[in-house]
Amino acid sequence: MIRPLVLSLALVSAIALVVRAEQYKLEPAGAPPAEISPAVAGLLQDKGHKVLAAGGKVWCEVWFAKAEAKGPVTTESDVTWKTMVQGSVIGVIRWPAQGKDRRGQQVKPGVYTLRYGLFPLNGDHQGVAPQRDFLVMSPAAMDQKPEPVGKFDDLMNFSRKVSGTPHPAVLSMWLVESGFEPGLSQAGEHDWALQAAVGDAKISLLLVGTAE
Repeated sequence: MIRPLVLSLALVSAIALVVRAEQYKLEPAGAPPAEISPAVAGLLQDKGHKVLAAGGKVWCEVWFAKAEAKGPVTTESDVTWKTMVQGSVIGVIRWPAQGKDRRGQQVKPGVYTLRYGLFPLNGDHQGVAPQRDFLVMSPAAMDQKPEPVGKFDDLMNFSRKVSGTPHPAVLSMWLVESGFEPGLSQAGEHDWALQAAVGDAKISLLLVGTAE
């Protein structure tokens, strides 16, 4: 009498996994949005990536930079993108409706720059991710210069305008050194990651899911 119940539960679980796996998909996006400055637009690739949720609703659109801003190899710990200059523009994201950052903070509809950073080793981020790499969202209307934002606090203050909280609005990412597969795929039970090229670098960016 127990075996049919076990099989039934296993079948339900398998169906649920399939449904989740089909929840998000990727389509090409057009040119970078008009809301960004011409200087920032000049850094970006001509075509973007459109992430669709269930029913074909657009979750977000992302445009990545044409090239990576290379600097000296960092000696800091738990960093995957060791040559990337902190504060550099990595891309631009558009949320057509309300979005969420990696912490689950709400992001209003709009266009935001994505700049590279490392979360500080101050004890507040233990267990958030195995790597310290992340992308910081800033309002495109405020963040119009193509040069890296040199001061960490300035970058954080930009991003607090997005989150409306003391914590900046961030997305988790990492450099892919092997097994690169361009496109959108499920990463864990609830997360979805977009793998794409930024110049010669290959990165993975978590666009769906929050840290638990």
